[in-house]
Amino acid sequence: MPELPEVETTRRGLEPHLVGHRFIDITVSQPRLRWPVPKDLEKKVSSHEIQAVRRRGKYLLIDLDNGTLILHLGMSGSLRLSVGRNQKNPHDHVIFTLDNGSRLIFRDPRRFGAVLWTQSPPESHPLLSKLGPEPLSDGFNGDYLYRKSRNRKQNIKAFLMDQHIVVGVGNIYANEALFCAGIRPTRAAGRISQKRYQRLSQCIKEVLLHAIGQGGSTLRDFVNEQGEPGYFQLTLSVYGREGLPCPRCATPIKRITLGQRATYYCPRCQH
Repeated sequence: MPELPEVETTRRGLEPHLVGHRFIDITVSQPRLRWPVPKDLEKKVSSHEIQAVRRRGKYLLIDLDNGTLILHLGMSGSLRLSVGRNQKNPHDHVIFTLDNGSRLIFRDPRRFGAVLWTQSPPESHPLLSKLGPEPLSDGFNGDYLYRKSRNRKQNIKAFLMDQHIVVGVGNIYANEALFCAGIRPTRAAGRISQKRYQRLSQCIKEVLLHAIGQGGSTLRDFVNEQGEPGYFQLTLSVYGREGLPCPRCATPIKRITLGQRATYYCPRCQH
Protein backbone atom coordinates (compact mmCIF):
# COMPACT_ATOMS: atom_id res chain seq x y z
CA MET A 1 0.00 0.00 0.00
CA PRO A 2 1.18 3.59 -0.46
CA GLU A 3 3.24 4.61 2.58
CA LEU A 4 4.45 7.99 3.79
CA PRO A 5 7.10 8.51 1.07
CA GLU A 6 4.59 7.69 -1.67
CA VAL A 7 2.04 10.08 -0.20
CA GLU A 8 4.64 12.82 0.28
CA THR A 9 5.89 12.31 -3.30
CA THR A 10 2.30 12.68 -4.51
CA ARG A 11 1.79 15.80 -2.35
CA ARG A 12 4.89 17.48 -3.72
CA GLY A 13 3.91 16.63 -7.27
CA LEU A 14 0.35 17.92 -6.95
CA GLU A 15 0.94 21.08 -4.93
CA PRO A 16 2.15 23.41 -7.72
CA HIS A 17 -0.71 22.31 -9.98
CA LEU A 18 -3.49 22.80 -7.42
CA VAL A 19 -2.69 25.79 -5.19
CA GLY A 20 -4.40 28.96 -6.40
CA HIS A 21 -6.86 27.06 -8.58
CA ARG A 22 -10.49 26.06 -8.01
CA PHE A 23 -12.48 22.91 -8.62
CA ILE A 24 -15.34 23.71 -10.98
CA ASP A 25 -16.84 20.22 -11.25
CA ILE A 26 -16.74 17.00 -9.22
CA THR A 27 -17.91 13.67 -10.63
CA VAL A 28 -18.41 10.84 -8.14
CA SER A 29 -18.94 7.54 -9.98
CA GLN A 30 -18.41 5.31 -6.93
CA PRO A 31 -19.34 6.80 -3.54
CA ARG A 32 -18.83 3.53 -1.64
CA LEU A 33 -15.19 3.73 -0.62
CA ARG A 34 -13.85 2.85 2.83
CA TRP A 35 -16.18 5.55 4.10
CA PRO A 36 -18.96 7.00 1.92
CA VAL A 37 -18.03 10.01 -0.19
CA PRO A 38 -20.16 12.97 1.06
CA LYS A 39 -23.32 13.23 -1.04
CA ASP A 40 -23.05 17.00 -1.35
CA LEU A 41 -19.30 17.07 -2.02
CA GLU A 42 -19.63 19.11 -5.23
CA LYS A 43 -21.71 21.76 -3.49
CA LYS A 44 -19.16 22.06 -0.68
CA VAL A 45 -16.06 22.13 -2.85
CA SER A 46 -16.90 23.76 -6.19
CA SER A 47 -15.63 27.29 -6.89
CA HIS A 48 -13.59 27.54 -3.69
CA GLU A 49 -9.88 28.39 -3.97
CA ILE A 50 -7.29 25.75 -3.10
CA GLN A 51 -4.90 27.28 -0.58
CA ALA A 52 -2.54 24.44 0.35
CA VAL A 53 -1.79 20.74 -0.16
CA ARG A 54 -0.54 19.15 3.04
CA ARG A 55 0.13 15.71 4.47
CA ARG A 56 -0.60 14.23 7.90
CA GLY A 57 0.75 10.72 8.16
CA LYS A 58 -0.63 8.92 5.12
CA TYR A 59 -3.51 11.40 4.68
CA LEU A 60 -3.43 14.12 2.03
CA LEU A 61 -5.09 17.37 3.05
CA ILE A 62 -6.26 19.78 0.35
CA ASP A 63 -7.11 23.05 2.10
CA LEU A 64 -9.74 25.23 0.43
CA ASP A 65 -10.94 28.62 1.60
CA ASN A 66 -14.00 27.00 3.24
CA GLY A 67 -12.71 23.66 4.54
CA THR A 68 -10.44 20.70 3.83
CA LEU A 69 -10.59 17.62 1.64
CA ILE A 70 -9.14 14.61 3.46
CA LEU A 71 -7.85 11.95 1.06
CA HIS A 72 -6.42 8.52 1.83
CA LEU A 73 -5.05 6.22 -0.85
CA GLY A 74 -5.92 3.01 0.99
CA MET A 75 -4.31 -0.18 -0.30
CA SER A 76 -4.10 0.59 -4.00
CA GLY A 77 -5.20 4.16 -4.57
CA SER A 78 -3.51 6.89 -6.55
CA LEU A 79 -4.06 10.51 -7.52
CA ARG A 80 -3.33 11.52 -11.10
CA LEU A 81 -3.39 14.81 -12.96
CA SER A 82 -4.82 14.53 -16.45
CA VAL A 83 -5.10 17.09 -19.24
CA GLY A 84 -7.67 16.42 -21.92
CA ARG A 85 -10.39 13.82 -22.17
CA ASN A 86 -8.63 10.50 -21.80
CA GLN A 87 -10.62 7.26 -21.70
CA LYS A 88 -12.10 6.77 -18.24
CA ASN A 89 -10.76 3.90 -16.15
CA PRO A 90 -13.46 1.86 -14.32
CA HIS A 91 -11.60 2.49 -11.07
CA ASP A 92 -11.66 6.30 -11.43
CA HIS A 93 -14.12 6.84 -8.60
CA VAL A 94 -13.88 10.62 -8.07
CA ILE A 95 -12.81 13.17 -10.69
CA PHE A 96 -12.16 16.80 -9.75
CA THR A 97 -12.10 19.20 -12.71
CA LEU A 98 -9.99 22.33 -12.22
CA ASP A 99 -10.57 25.82 -13.59
CA ASN A 100 -7.69 25.35 -16.07
CA GLY A 101 -9.30 22.27 -17.61
CA SER A 102 -7.06 19.68 -16.02
CA ARG A 103 -8.52 16.91 -13.88
CA LEU A 104 -7.45 15.40 -10.56
CA ILE A 105 -8.42 11.72 -10.67
CA PHE A 106 -8.83 9.55 -7.57
CA ARG A 107 -8.31 5.96 -8.71
CA ASP A 108 -8.72 3.05 -6.28
CA PRO A 109 -9.24 -0.51 -7.58
CA ARG A 110 -9.76 -2.03 -4.12
CA ARG A 111 -11.82 0.84 -2.71
CA PHE A 112 -10.03 0.99 0.67
CA GLY A 113 -9.25 4.67 0.16
CA ALA A 114 -11.27 7.69 1.24
CA VAL A 115 -12.46 11.09 0.01
CA LEU A 116 -13.83 13.06 2.95
CA TRP A 117 -14.63 16.68 3.81
CA THR A 118 -14.43 18.77 6.96
CA GLN A 119 -15.06 22.43 7.71
CA SER A 120 -13.37 22.09 11.11
CA PRO A 121 -9.57 22.09 11.51
CA PRO A 122 -8.58 18.70 10.02
CA GLU A 123 -6.31 17.99 12.98
CA SER A 124 -9.46 17.61 15.10
CA HIS A 125 -11.04 15.07 12.74
CA PRO A 126 -11.51 11.63 14.38
CA LEU A 127 -9.16 10.03 11.83
CA LEU A 128 -6.33 12.45 12.58
CA SER A 129 -6.80 13.65 16.15
CA LYS A 130 -4.98 10.75 17.85
CA LEU A 131 -2.12 10.29 15.43
CA GLY A 132 1.43 10.33 16.75
CA PRO A 133 4.14 12.80 15.69
CA GLU A 134 5.50 13.03 12.17
CA PRO A 135 8.73 10.99 11.88
CA LEU A 136 10.49 13.79 9.99
CA SER A 137 9.62 16.43 12.60
CA ASP A 138 12.04 17.80 15.20
CA GLY A 139 9.82 16.41 17.98
CA PHE A 140 10.45 12.85 16.85
CA ASN A 141 13.72 11.54 18.26
CA GLY A 142 15.31 8.76 20.28
CA ASP A 143 14.32 10.25 23.63
CA TYR A 144 10.66 10.27 22.56
CA LEU A 145 10.78 6.64 21.40
CA TYR A 146 12.56 5.57 24.58
CA ARG A 147 9.91 7.19 26.80
CA LYS A 148 7.03 5.70 24.82
CA SER A 149 8.54 2.22 24.82
CA ARG A 150 9.00 1.75 28.56
CA ASN A 151 7.37 -1.44 29.86
CA ARG A 152 6.17 -2.35 26.36
CA LYS A 153 6.36 -6.07 25.61
CA GLN A 154 5.30 -5.84 21.96
CA ASN A 155 7.97 -6.33 19.32
CA ILE A 156 9.78 -3.25 18.09
CA LYS A 157 8.44 -3.55 14.54
CA ALA A 158 4.81 -3.50 15.72
CA PHE A 159 5.70 -0.60 18.04
CA LEU A 160 7.04 1.47 15.11
CA MET A 161 3.98 0.70 12.99
CA ASP A 162 1.56 1.90 15.69
CA GLN A 163 0.17 5.16 14.26
CA HIS A 164 -0.44 6.43 17.81
CA ILE A 165 3.33 6.23 18.43
CA VAL A 166 4.55 7.68 15.14
CA VAL A 167 2.73 8.17 11.84
CA GLY A 168 3.64 6.81 8.46
CA VAL A 169 6.25 4.16 9.28
CA GLY A 170 4.64 1.30 7.39
CA ASN A 171 5.82 -2.24 6.84
CA ILE A 172 8.45 -1.59 4.16
CA TYR A 173 10.18 1.24 5.96
CA ALA A 174 9.98 -0.34 9.41
CA ASN A 175 11.93 -3.30 8.01
CA GLU A 176 14.49 -1.02 6.39
CA ALA A 177 14.94 1.27 9.41
CA LEU A 178 15.45 -1.66 11.79
CA PHE A 179 18.10 -3.08 9.47
CA CYS A 180 19.80 0.32 9.32
CA ALA A 181 19.83 0.47 13.14
CA GLY A 182 20.93 -3.17 13.57
CA ILE A 183 17.87 -4.06 15.67
CA ARG A 184 16.09 -7.39 15.23
CA PRO A 185 12.37 -6.81 14.59
CA THR A 186 11.34 -9.41 17.18
CA ARG A 187 12.98 -7.59 20.10
CA ALA A 188 10.65 -6.24 22.77
CA ALA A 189 10.29 -2.46 22.43
CA GLY A 190 10.73 -2.01 26.18
CA ARG A 191 14.10 -3.77 26.18
CA ILE A 192 15.92 -1.47 23.81
CA SER A 193 18.33 1.11 25.21
CA GLN A 194 18.04 4.86 24.84
CA LYS A 195 21.26 4.92 22.82
CA ARG A 196 19.89 2.40 20.34
CA TYR A 197 16.65 4.39 20.06
CA GLN A 198 18.69 7.44 19.15
CA ARG A 199 20.20 5.53 16.28
CA LEU A 200 16.83 4.07 15.28
CA SER A 201 15.16 7.49 15.11
CA GLN A 202 17.98 8.70 12.85
CA CYS A 203 17.59 5.64 10.65
CA ILE A 204 13.84 6.17 10.30
CA LYS A 205 14.46 9.72 9.08
CA GLU A 206 17.24 8.63 6.73
CA VAL A 207 15.22 5.79 5.19
CA LEU A 208 12.11 7.92 4.69
CA LEU A 209 14.03 10.87 3.24
CA HIS A 210 15.90 8.58 0.88
CA ALA A 211 12.62 7.00 -0.23
CA ILE A 212 11.04 10.41 -0.81
CA GLY A 213 14.08 11.43 -2.86
CA GLN A 214 13.73 8.29 -4.96
CA GLY A 215 10.00 8.80 -5.49
CA GLY A 216 8.66 6.12 -3.18
CA SER A 217 8.66 2.34 -3.47
CA THR A 218 7.05 0.49 -6.34
CA LEU A 219 4.80 -2.21 -4.90
CA ARG A 220 1.98 -3.67 -7.00
CA ASP A 221 -0.26 -0.72 -7.84
CA PHE A 222 1.65 2.35 -6.69
CA VAL A 223 2.59 4.95 -9.28
CA ASN A 224 3.43 8.60 -8.81
CA GLU A 225 1.15 11.49 -9.73
CA GLN A 226 2.25 11.32 -13.37
CA GLY A 227 1.50 7.60 -13.62
CA GLU A 228 5.19 6.64 -13.41
CA PRO A 229 6.53 4.05 -10.96
CA GLY A 230 8.71 5.03 -8.02
CA TYR A 231 12.25 3.74 -7.73
CA PHE A 232 13.03 3.07 -4.09
CA GLN A 233 12.47 -0.67 -4.47
CA LEU A 234 15.73 -0.83 -6.39
CA THR A 235 17.68 0.07 -3.24
CA LEU A 236 15.85 -1.88 -0.53
CA SER A 237 18.30 -3.60 1.81
CA VAL A 238 16.14 -6.36 3.31
CA TYR A 239 12.47 -6.02 2.34
CA GLY A 240 11.46 -8.68 -0.20
CA ARG A 241 15.00 -10.14 -0.27
CA GLU A 242 14.48 -13.48 1.50
CA GLY A 243 17.44 -15.79 0.89
CA LEU A 244 19.51 -13.11 -0.82
CA PRO A 245 22.83 -12.01 0.74
CA CYS A 246 22.80 -9.24 3.32
CA PRO A 247 24.39 -6.13 1.76
CA ARG A 248 26.65 -5.83 4.83
CA CYS A 249 27.75 -9.37 5.72
CA ALA A 250 26.38 -11.62 2.93
CA THR A 251 24.35 -13.74 5.37
CA PRO A 252 21.07 -14.81 3.71
CA ILE A 253 18.17 -12.52 4.61
CA LYS A 254 15.51 -14.25 6.70
CA ARG A 255 11.75 -13.84 6.36
CA ILE A 256 9.25 -14.33 9.20
CA THR A 257 5.71 -13.17 9.88
CA LEU A 258 4.97 -10.65 12.63
CA GLY A 259 1.45 -9.37 13.15
CA GLN A 260 0.43 -11.04 9.87
CA ARG A 261 2.98 -8.91 8.00
CA ALA A 262 6.05 -10.14 6.13
CA THR A 263 9.16 -9.23 8.09
CA TYR A 264 12.73 -9.37 6.79
CA TYR A 265 16.02 -9.10 8.66
CA CYS A 266 19.63 -10.21 8.73
CA PRO A 267 20.13 -12.77 11.53
CA ARG A 268 23.77 -11.71 11.89
CA CYS A 269 23.64 -7.90 11.65
CA GLN A 270 20.43 -7.40 13.64
CA HIS A 271 20.28 -8.40 17.29
